[in-house]
Amino acid sequence: MKLPIFIADAFTAKAFRGNPAAVCLLENKLDEDMHQKVAREMNLSETAFIRKLHPTDNFTQSKYAYLFVCLLVFGSLWHTEFPGQAVVAAYAIENVNSTLTFVTLSGELKARRAEDGIILDLPLYPAQPQDFPEVEDLIKTAIGDTLVQDVRYSPDTQKLLVRLSDIYDRSFLENLRVNTQNLLQVDNTGKVKGLILTLKGEPGGQTPAFDFYSRYFAPWVGVAEDPVTGIFIYFFCRFRAAPAAYVSSKARGQIKAVAAGHSHSSTGSELRL
Repeated sequence: MKLPIFIADAFTAKAFRGNPAAVCLLENKLDEDMHQKVAREMNLSETAFIRKLHPTDNFTQSKYAYLFVCLLVFGSLWHTEFPGQAVVAAYAIENVNSTLTFVTLSGELKARRAEDGIILDLPLYPAQPQDFPEVEDLIKTAIGDTLVQDVRYSPDTQKLLVRLSDIYDRSFLENLRVNTQNLLQVDNTGKVKGLILTLKGEPGGQTPAFDFYSRYFAPWVGVAEDPVTGIFIYFFCRFRAAPAAYVSSKARGQIKAVAAGHSHSSTGSELRL
């Protein structure tokens, strides 16, 4: 069996930046075991499998396709319902349509080409204020005595968002040593599966185009730190009503997100290798 497989760096326009994902084009449905073997062989955080919706479709011109994403966690493979990275990578492969709709585990996800990248229409999830004492041990384990300005929690995505004090700058966040090794011991309830550290942008600073910066950690699912993640924008646009752009993990990738009703649009570039 021959399967065309590509690797695309999502959320960047430069080689060896962003977050790489594998994309496999399927003529026919694969069994679960084969999905697992291919994804394990690629050994990337996400492997996307694209299958034609109808037998007469083709990968270059069809406007609809099935998208099945395998997430590599602790050496084990899972199916993710939040495939933002994989959708950006999948859209970049072969297809010439300006808009492409993927049928996924979380419903239909639309991707469309824009002048500055690929736009995804994704759902919004509520983020509620979180009492600091309830998560104080977790936060202090991760970042010590670093000052915190706000804490939010998304029950739908099980992500904890920690906004650092405005006294800090981008350089501080990029160089902050985050202790992820002990987080599993501090919180093993299953409530939190991801920690987002975010910081307000610097209008007059070195990168005035960015409204905020962020880093993402998920040791609960085997990811010490994700190079560039789009998962937090599923609920971050509710936290910030205004359009926002962010740079993640030492400038490895960029995403723009704009809230629109009960959904939001995010823009990420892609580089196909």
